[in-house]
Amino acid sequence: MSHFVQAETLPPRIFISRWKAEICKAGALCVLIAWLYSPIILRLAKQCWYDPNSSHGFLVPIFSGFVLWRERSRLFALIPRPSSWGLPLLILSLCVLVVGVLGAELFLSRVSLLLLLGSLIIYLRGWGHFRAALFPLAFLTLMIPLPEILLSQITFPLQILASKLAAALLPFMGVPVLREGNLIKIPVMSLEVAEACSGIRSLLSLVTLAIIYGYFLERRKSMRVVLAVAAIPIAVVANGVRVVSTGLLAQYFGPDQAEGFYHSFSGVFIFLLSMALLSCVHLIARFARRAWEARRDAL
Repeated sequence: MSHFVQAETLPPRIFISRWKAEICKAGALCVLIAWLYSPIILRLAKQCWYDPNSSHGFLVPIFSGFVLWRERSRLFALIPRPSSWGLPLLILSLCVLVVGVLGAELFLSRVSLLLLLGSLIIYLRGWGHFRAALFPLAFLTLMIPLPEILLSQITFPLQILASKLAAALLPFMGVPVLREGNLIKIPVMSLEVAEACSGIRSLLSLVTLAIIYGYFLERRKSMRVVLAVAAIPIAVVANGVRVVSTGLLAQYFGPDQAEGFYHSFSGVFIFLLSMALLSCVHLIARFARRAWEARRDAL
Protein backbone atom coordinates (compact mmCIF):
# COMPACT_ATOMS: atom_id res chain seq x y z
CA MET A 1 0.00 0.00 0.00
CA SER A 2 1.42 3.33 -1.01
CA HIS A 3 1.90 6.38 1.13
CA PHE A 4 -1.03 8.11 -0.59
CA VAL A 5 -3.41 5.20 0.02
CA GLN A 6 -2.49 5.20 3.69
CA ALA A 7 -2.96 8.96 3.82
CA GLU A 8 -6.47 8.73 2.42
CA THR A 9 -7.60 6.55 5.35
CA LEU A 10 -6.80 9.36 7.80
CA PRO A 11 -9.44 11.89 8.86
CA PRO A 12 -9.20 15.09 6.77
CA ARG A 13 -8.17 17.28 9.70
CA ILE A 14 -5.32 14.96 10.71
CA PHE A 15 -4.19 14.61 7.11
CA ILE A 16 -4.14 18.41 6.58
CA SER A 17 -2.37 19.02 9.89
CA ARG A 18 0.29 16.49 9.04
CA TRP A 19 0.92 18.07 5.66
CA LYS A 20 1.10 21.50 7.28
CA ALA A 21 3.67 20.13 9.72
CA GLU A 22 5.65 18.66 6.83
CA ILE A 23 5.57 21.95 4.94
CA CYS A 24 6.64 23.92 8.01
CA LYS A 25 9.46 21.47 8.67
CA ALA A 26 10.65 21.69 5.06
CA GLY A 27 10.43 25.49 5.14
CA ALA A 28 12.44 25.69 8.36
CA LEU A 29 15.12 23.42 6.87
CA CYS A 30 15.31 25.52 3.71
CA VAL A 31 15.74 28.69 5.75
CA LEU A 32 18.46 27.05 7.87
CA ILE A 33 20.33 25.71 4.83
CA ALA A 34 20.05 29.11 3.11
CA TRP A 35 21.47 30.81 6.20
CA LEU A 36 24.39 28.38 6.42
CA TYR A 37 25.24 28.09 2.74
CA SER A 38 24.13 31.33 1.05
CA PRO A 39 27.70 32.78 0.96
CA ILE A 40 29.04 29.48 -0.39
CA ILE A 41 26.32 29.14 -3.04
CA LEU A 42 26.71 32.76 -4.17
CA ARG A 43 30.46 32.35 -4.51
CA LEU A 44 29.98 29.12 -6.43
CA ALA A 45 27.55 30.83 -8.81
CA LYS A 46 30.01 33.66 -9.33
CA GLN A 47 32.79 31.21 -10.16
CA CYS A 48 30.57 29.35 -12.62
CA TRP A 49 29.75 32.66 -14.29
CA TYR A 50 33.32 33.96 -14.65
CA ASP A 51 35.40 30.75 -14.85
CA PRO A 52 35.19 29.12 -18.32
CA ASN A 53 36.16 25.74 -16.81
CA SER A 54 33.02 25.83 -14.64
CA SER A 55 30.50 27.37 -17.03
CA HIS A 56 28.58 24.08 -17.26
CA GLY A 57 27.81 24.35 -13.54
CA PHE A 58 24.56 26.25 -14.11
CA LEU A 59 23.16 23.37 -16.16
CA VAL A 60 23.76 20.79 -13.42
CA PRO A 61 21.19 21.86 -10.77
CA ILE A 62 18.61 22.51 -13.49
CA PHE A 63 18.96 18.95 -14.76
CA SER A 64 18.93 17.48 -11.23
CA GLY A 65 15.77 19.42 -10.42
CA PHE A 66 14.18 18.19 -13.64
CA VAL A 67 15.00 14.56 -12.78
CA LEU A 68 13.49 14.94 -9.31
CA TRP A 69 10.36 16.53 -10.79
CA ARG A 70 10.09 13.77 -13.36
CA GLU A 71 10.39 11.12 -10.66
CA ARG A 72 8.07 12.89 -8.22
CA SER A 73 5.31 10.26 -8.46
CA ARG A 74 7.71 7.46 -7.55
CA LEU A 75 9.20 9.51 -4.70
CA PHE A 76 5.79 10.38 -3.24
CA ALA A 77 4.68 6.76 -3.50
CA LEU A 78 7.52 5.60 -1.24
CA ILE A 79 6.64 5.08 2.41
CA PRO A 80 8.85 7.27 4.64
CA ARG A 81 11.06 5.23 6.95
CA PRO A 82 13.32 7.74 8.71
CA SER A 83 16.68 6.32 9.71
CA SER A 84 18.77 7.38 12.69
CA TRP A 85 21.88 6.77 10.54
CA GLY A 86 21.19 10.12 8.95
CA LEU A 87 22.04 11.93 12.20
CA PRO A 88 25.78 11.02 12.35
CA LEU A 89 26.02 11.73 8.63
CA LEU A 90 24.40 15.10 9.28
CA ILE A 91 26.95 15.85 12.00
CA LEU A 92 29.74 14.76 9.64
CA SER A 93 28.53 17.12 6.91
CA LEU A 94 28.48 20.04 9.36
CA CYS A 95 32.01 19.16 10.51
CA VAL A 96 33.14 19.18 6.87
CA LEU A 97 31.51 22.60 6.51
CA VAL A 98 33.35 23.95 9.56
CA VAL A 99 36.70 22.57 8.33
CA GLY A 100 36.10 24.03 4.87
CA VAL A 101 35.16 27.47 6.17
CA LEU A 102 37.92 27.71 8.76
CA GLY A 103 40.51 26.33 6.36
CA ALA A 104 39.29 28.52 3.48
CA GLU A 105 38.86 25.34 1.44
CA LEU A 106 36.04 26.00 -1.00
CA PHE A 107 35.84 22.43 -2.25
CA LEU A 108 35.12 20.97 1.20
CA SER A 109 32.54 23.59 2.10
CA ARG A 110 30.72 22.98 -1.20
CA VAL A 111 30.84 19.21 -0.87
CA SER A 112 29.41 19.52 2.63
CA LEU A 113 26.19 20.89 1.11
CA LEU A 114 25.66 17.68 -0.85
CA LEU A 115 26.50 15.60 2.21
CA LEU A 116 23.99 17.63 4.21
CA LEU A 117 21.24 17.10 1.65
CA GLY A 118 21.88 13.36 1.53
CA SER A 119 21.95 12.99 5.32
CA LEU A 120 18.72 14.99 5.69
CA ILE A 121 16.97 12.70 3.20
CA ILE A 122 18.12 9.62 5.13
CA TYR A 123 17.24 11.08 8.53
CA LEU A 124 13.81 12.45 7.59
CA ARG A 125 12.62 10.12 4.80
CA GLY A 126 14.80 7.01 4.91
CA TRP A 127 17.16 4.99 2.74
CA GLY A 128 14.46 4.27 0.16
CA HIS A 129 14.07 7.94 -0.66
CA PHE A 130 17.85 8.37 -0.62
CA ARG A 131 18.34 5.61 -3.19
CA ALA A 132 15.56 7.07 -5.35
CA ALA A 133 17.19 10.52 -5.27
CA LEU A 134 20.78 9.30 -5.48
CA PHE A 135 21.32 9.94 -9.19
CA PRO A 136 20.26 13.63 -9.25
CA LEU A 137 22.02 14.17 -5.93
CA ALA A 138 25.26 12.60 -7.17
CA PHE A 139 25.01 14.55 -10.43
CA LEU A 140 25.24 17.77 -8.42
CA THR A 141 28.91 16.99 -7.76
CA LEU A 142 29.64 18.06 -11.35
CA MET A 143 28.73 21.66 -10.53
CA ILE A 144 31.51 21.83 -7.92
CA PRO A 145 34.81 22.98 -9.48
CA LEU A 146 37.79 20.76 -8.79
CA PRO A 147 40.33 22.08 -6.28
CA GLU A 148 43.30 23.80 -7.90
CA ILE A 149 45.79 21.21 -6.64
CA LEU A 150 43.82 18.44 -8.35
CA LEU A 151 43.02 20.50 -11.43
CA SER A 152 46.71 21.20 -12.05
CA GLN A 153 47.50 17.50 -11.75
CA ILE A 154 44.96 16.79 -14.51
CA THR A 155 45.60 19.80 -16.73
CA PHE A 156 49.33 19.41 -17.32
CA PRO A 157 49.14 15.74 -18.46
CA LEU A 158 46.36 16.77 -20.83
CA GLN A 159 48.60 19.51 -22.24
CA ILE A 160 51.41 16.99 -22.81
CA LEU A 161 49.03 14.45 -24.32
CA ALA A 162 47.64 16.99 -26.80
CA SER A 163 51.19 18.06 -27.70
CA LYS A 164 52.29 14.46 -28.30
CA LEU A 165 49.23 13.76 -30.43
CA ALA A 166 49.83 16.84 -32.57
CA ALA A 167 53.57 16.09 -32.88
CA ALA A 168 52.75 12.56 -34.05
CA LEU A 169 50.14 13.56 -36.65
CA LEU A 170 51.51 16.77 -38.16
CA PRO A 171 54.54 15.11 -39.88
CA PHE A 172 52.13 12.84 -41.79
CA MET A 173 50.53 15.98 -43.18
CA GLY A 174 53.78 17.51 -44.38
CA VAL A 175 54.54 19.70 -41.37
CA PRO A 176 57.91 19.10 -39.68
CA VAL A 177 57.63 19.29 -35.89
CA LEU A 178 59.96 19.63 -32.93
CA ARG A 179 58.26 19.14 -29.59
CA GLU A 180 59.63 20.36 -26.26
CA GLY A 181 57.20 19.56 -23.49
CA ASN A 182 53.96 21.35 -24.31
CA LEU A 183 55.70 23.56 -26.91
CA ILE A 184 55.36 22.53 -30.56
CA LYS A 185 57.78 24.16 -32.99
CA ILE A 186 56.83 24.19 -36.65
CA PRO A 187 58.69 26.11 -39.40
CA VAL A 188 56.49 29.20 -39.31
CA MET A 189 55.88 29.57 -35.55
CA SER A 190 55.87 27.92 -32.13
CA LEU A 191 52.59 26.59 -30.76
CA GLU A 192 52.19 26.41 -27.01
CA VAL A 193 49.50 24.11 -25.67
CA ALA A 194 48.65 26.36 -22.74
CA GLU A 195 46.49 25.49 -19.76
CA ALA A 196 43.47 27.04 -21.46
CA CYS A 197 44.08 24.74 -24.45
CA SER A 198 44.54 21.58 -22.38
CA GLY A 199 40.99 20.43 -23.07
CA ILE A 200 39.94 20.29 -19.42
CA ARG A 201 37.06 22.67 -20.14
CA SER A 202 35.64 20.55 -22.95
CA LEU A 203 36.32 17.39 -20.94
CA LEU A 204 34.24 18.50 -17.94
CA SER A 205 31.47 19.91 -20.12
CA LEU A 206 31.35 16.86 -22.38
CA VAL A 207 31.14 14.42 -19.46
CA THR A 208 28.26 16.47 -18.04
CA LEU A 209 26.42 16.55 -21.36
CA ALA A 210 27.16 12.85 -21.97
CA ILE A 211 25.33 11.96 -18.75
CA ILE A 212 22.38 14.16 -19.72
CA TYR A 213 22.45 12.72 -23.25
CA GLY A 214 22.40 9.17 -21.89
CA TYR A 215 19.54 9.94 -19.51
CA PHE A 216 17.25 11.17 -22.27
CA LEU A 217 18.26 8.88 -25.13
CA GLU A 218 19.22 5.60 -23.48
CA ARG A 219 17.22 3.44 -21.08
CA ARG A 220 19.93 0.95 -20.16
CA LYS A 221 22.05 2.07 -17.23
CA SER A 222 25.07 0.14 -18.52
CA MET A 223 24.92 2.04 -21.81
CA ARG A 224 24.65 5.33 -19.94
CA VAL A 225 27.86 4.48 -18.09
CA VAL A 226 29.55 3.62 -21.39
CA LEU A 227 28.59 7.00 -22.85
CA ALA A 228 29.85 8.89 -19.79
CA VAL A 229 33.18 7.03 -19.86
CA ALA A 230 33.50 7.38 -23.64
CA ALA A 231 33.26 11.16 -23.27
CA ILE A 232 36.74 11.25 -21.71
CA PRO A 233 38.79 9.86 -24.65
CA ILE A 234 36.53 11.68 -27.11
CA ALA A 235 37.31 15.02 -25.46
CA VAL A 236 41.05 14.23 -25.42
CA VAL A 237 41.12 13.23 -29.10
CA ALA A 238 39.01 16.22 -30.13
CA ASN A 239 41.36 18.60 -28.35
CA GLY A 240 44.30 16.97 -30.13
CA VAL A 241 42.50 17.54 -33.43
CA ARG A 242 42.16 21.20 -32.48
CA VAL A 243 45.91 21.54 -31.95
CA VAL A 244 46.64 19.69 -35.21
CA SER A 245 44.25 21.88 -37.20
CA THR A 246 45.81 25.00 -35.68
CA GLY A 247 49.26 23.81 -36.76
CA LEU A 248 48.06 23.05 -40.28
CA LEU A 249 46.38 26.43 -40.58
CA ALA A 250 49.49 28.24 -39.36
CA GLN A 251 51.80 26.31 -41.70
CA TYR A 252 49.79 26.63 -44.91
CA PHE A 253 47.83 29.86 -44.43
CA GLY A 254 49.97 31.87 -42.04
CA PRO A 255 50.21 32.39 -38.27
CA ASP A 256 47.72 35.25 -38.37
CA GLN A 257 44.98 32.90 -39.55
CA ALA A 258 45.70 30.43 -36.73
CA GLU A 259 45.73 33.12 -34.04
CA GLY A 260 42.71 35.07 -35.22
CA PHE A 261 39.11 34.04 -35.68
CA TYR A 262 39.85 30.33 -35.91
CA HIS A 263 41.52 30.22 -32.50
CA SER A 264 38.34 31.58 -30.92
CA PHE A 265 35.90 29.61 -33.04
CA SER A 266 37.77 26.29 -32.94
CA GLY A 267 36.63 25.62 -29.38
CA VAL A 268 32.98 25.67 -30.43
CA PHE A 269 33.71 23.59 -33.53
CA ILE A 270 35.65 20.94 -31.60
CA PHE A 271 32.93 20.74 -28.95
CA LEU A 272 30.31 20.13 -31.65
CA LEU A 273 32.63 17.53 -33.15
CA SER A 274 32.86 15.85 -29.73
CA MET A 275 29.08 15.66 -29.46
CA ALA A 276 28.90 14.19 -32.95
CA LEU A 277 31.51 11.56 -32.01
CA LEU A 278 29.56 10.77 -28.85
CA SER A 279 26.43 10.19 -30.93
CA CYS A 280 28.44 7.91 -33.24
CA VAL A 281 29.70 5.91 -30.28
CA HIS A 282 26.12 5.57 -29.06
CA LEU A 283 24.90 4.34 -32.44
CA ILE A 284 27.77 1.86 -32.78
CA ALA A 285 27.24 0.55 -29.25
CA ARG A 286 23.51 0.09 -29.84
CA PHE A 287 24.14 -1.67 -33.15
CA ALA A 288 26.72 -3.96 -31.54
CA ARG A 289 24.35 -4.78 -28.69
CA ARG A 290 21.49 -5.58 -31.04
CA ALA A 291 23.76 -7.78 -33.17
CA TRP A 292 24.95 -9.61 -30.05
CA GLU A 293 21.38 -10.10 -28.80
CA ALA A 294 20.27 -11.37 -32.22
CA ARG A 295 23.17 -13.81 -32.33
CA ARG A 296 22.42 -14.98 -28.78
CA ASP A 297 18.75 -15.56 -29.57
CA ALA A 298 19.66 -17.49 -32.70
CA LEU A 299 21.78 -19.98 -30.74
